[in-house]
Amino acid sequence: MFKFWGSQEQQAQPRPQEGSSHSWYSHSVGSSPSSSRPTTPGGSASNSFNLQRPADRPHSPSPVSPAEAAGIITLLKDKSVDELRKLLSDKDAYNQFLLSVDQVKIQNNIRDELRKETVQLARNNLEKEPQIMELRNQCQIIRTTELAAAQEKLNELERQKEETLKFYSPASFVHRLQDAMNETEEESEKVNGQLLDREIDLATFVQKYKKLRTTYHRRALIHLAAKTSPIG
Repeated sequence: MFKFWGSQEQQAQPRPQEGSSHSWYSHSVGSSPSSSRPTTPGGSASNSFNLQRPADRPHSPSPVSPAEAAGIITLLKDKSVDELRKLLSDKDAYNQFLLSVDQVKIQNNIRDELRKETVQLARNNLEKEPQIMELRNQCQIIRTTELAAAQEKLNELERQKEETLKFYSPASFVHRLQDAMNETEEESEKVNGQLLDREIDLATFVQKYKKLRTTYHRRALIHLAAKTSPIG
């Protein structure tokens, strides 16, 4: 369990033979004093105080605060040597004493509260399982219906965007400008043919032909500038 006496304690009496030599407490019994009551622990005894059993004590035990050590000393100081030996050799007695320590009670209460809260959270989650399944079904419906319609509309918008970008691209602009020039050229030839066939008079011919040629040359200049531009 832990040392109860300072470095000046006397040699202990021989260990009892009633089965305690095989106990995992037995190696600590040999350090018990022969007097009927232990002396007040010194500074080294207080520093080595620990609530763990000797067999379970780690190599580097966590430090015990002076207040905790004083509380444990208060519980042990009125016990007789036989009672102390029983704590070291009797597992049930040791456990009963350990559970009576206030710090252990507090830790056990905290553990029980955490366990209750965990169980309650698990129950709440199980009660919400039908709602979770309903939401999952709704998400599946949305995924297969509304999401499909939205995806189709998005694809259509993407297609329109690509067509718009392609229509207003420099290459498309030059191509359409060339088509407009060809149309103007054809209209000019048509008006010229009408004059030769005497379908229109000279004044009408001059007015129409001048307008068409002006349009043609303006488009030709724009077409030439677009082709020689770095963008084109």
